[in-house]
Amino acid sequence: MVDISEKEPVLRIASAEGRIRLRKETIQRILRNEVEKGDVISVAKVAGIMAAKRTYELIPMCHPIPIENVEVDIQVKENEIIVNSTVKAHYRTGVEMEALTATATALLTIWDMVKKYEKDQNGQYPETAITEIKVVNKLKLKDV
Repeated sequence: MVDISEKEPVLRIASAEGRIRLRKETIQRILRNEVEKGDVISVAKVAGIMAAKRTYELIPMCHPIPIENVEVDIQVKENEIIVNSTVKAHYRTGVEMEALTATATALLTIWDMVKKYEKDQNGQYPETAITEIKVVNKLKLKDV
């Protein structure tokens, strides 16, 4: 673990984004709230928020951070869903790992909830893919 004890707490904000490609039929099921496991978008948002708060338990060298806000935004497109997570905290280290964890977990939750509809006749996922998970913004605001 990196020693951050000498750093001053400042407002840290990070956003991460990722995508999951799904069949158009699956997207329509999500939009019509016809997924057997429940409301995919709401559950994925909650999963992302929970994951951000527990990042330090999942990633071995991450510090436990007093997170002040997590927002998980989900956009449903024709054949993909885009997840963008933003995390804020006044602390001594950045929150990009928390934003990445929130995004990845929301995407994995979507996959889990719709996997029944994505499998082919051999039980494989030829069209389903999680892609482009990345940090899209990282801020350190000293005068806030």
